[in-house]
Formats: sequence, structure tokens, C-alpha cells
Amino acid sequence: MKAGTDLAQIASLVGDPARANMLAALMGGAALTASELALEAGVTLPTASSHLAKLTDGGLLRMTRQGRHRYYALADHQVAGMLESIMGVAATVGPRKVLPGPRDNAMREARICYDHLAGAAGVAMFDAFAERGFIAIDNEDVSLTDKGAGFFRDFGLDIEAMRKKRRPVCRSCLDWSVRRAHLAGSLGAGMLDRFIALNWARREKDSRVIRFTPPGRAAFEKMLRTV
Repeated sequence: MKAGTDLAQIASLVGDPARANMLAALMGGAALTASELALEAGVTLPTASSHLAKLTDGGLLRMTRQGRHRYYALADHQVAGMLESIMGVAATVGPRKVLPGPRDNAMREARICYDHLAGAAGVAMFDAFAERGFIAIDNEDVSLTDKGAGFFRDFGLDIEAMRKKRRPVCRSCLDWSVRRAHLAGSLGAGMLDRFIALNWARREKDSRVIRFTPPGRAAFEKMLRTV
């Protein structure tokens, strides 16, 4: 079977407007029910169930049962990265849209991309870590340096536990709004979790937007200047 056949199969799953809306809704990292995803897609519940079955069978979603409910989430970080890349292409070559509103501006500034920080804030953090030698970049490969491991341990992250996971410790993810790389992998997820634990930032309800508190914003920007 040619590689193009597999590409066409994945593209057909993502290419349906209702399924695309469902996948976009799951980019926040949370698991949602079929009813919630039906609302996101603007379709009836039976139609949503049919779409979800196709996405699950196609390997893009995973389903878990909890009591009477079924919850759907993106299968893994690779699916999230693929969707973020597609969003970047769509923003570049897609049809022109109306000027973005305040909510769109907030999404561009800081948002969650599956489980890590994206947007202008995420790109700035990636650049600062690379400039200070905490991560090493070789084309598209990103690796954690010894200097970086020390910094992140001091910041409260368990680097040894990250290294034992099958997931990469750090990797780049193309940011759809800035169209440059932000930090993904276990390290990217750990940093966002730490920001929230420190009350530097919070997740906006029913949204992918990440809001920095005024003290958190000052602390975040100080970190970028001094790392």
C-alpha cells in the first residue's frame, strides 16, 4: 500500500467539517462526552456518535467509560501535533477570515495545545530556553541539555520521571498562530502544570485560553529574561 493511501484515510477523517470541529474542541486536552461534542459540531447526537466511531476506529480518538457515560479524547500527543500543524497551514493558505475578536487575541497570546503552552507566550518560552542553552535544537530535533535539566529540576520538575516515559522529554510543535515552534513533550506539559500550580496562570473555563495573573505574568517574563 502506498503512503498516500494512509494519508488520504487520515485526511478524510479530519476533513469532514463536523469531525474537524470535534477534534478542535478536544485540543484543550479534556475528555468530552458525545453530547458535548455534538454541540461543538452542530450536529445531532446520533450523527455525532457515527462521527466519533469513525474517529475512534481510525485511531485519532480514544474512548473511556465512566458509569453510564462515554468520554472521548485525542488518542495521543502525536494527533494533537498533527492537528496543530494543520491549523497552521490553514491559517497560512486558507480563506481570509474577518478580523479576530478579543477571544481570538487571547488565544493567540496564550492557550493550551493538548497539554502544553502555545501561542506567543509558548513561542517566547521556547526561544528563551534555546537561547540560554537549556534545550538544544538540531533541525526539527529538540533535546534537553545538562544545563537545562538542572534549571528545570530547580523549578520543580521531575526530569528523571520524564525520561522514563515513552513520550519524548521535549520536542517542538509548530504554533498555528505564531507559525514558529513552541515547547511540547513531557517538559512542555510539565512547565504548564507548574505555572498553574504556582498560580502564575489559570485555564479559562470552556476555552483553550490560558490567562496569566498579573503577578504570574511578571514572574513568567522575569523567568524568560533571567533563564
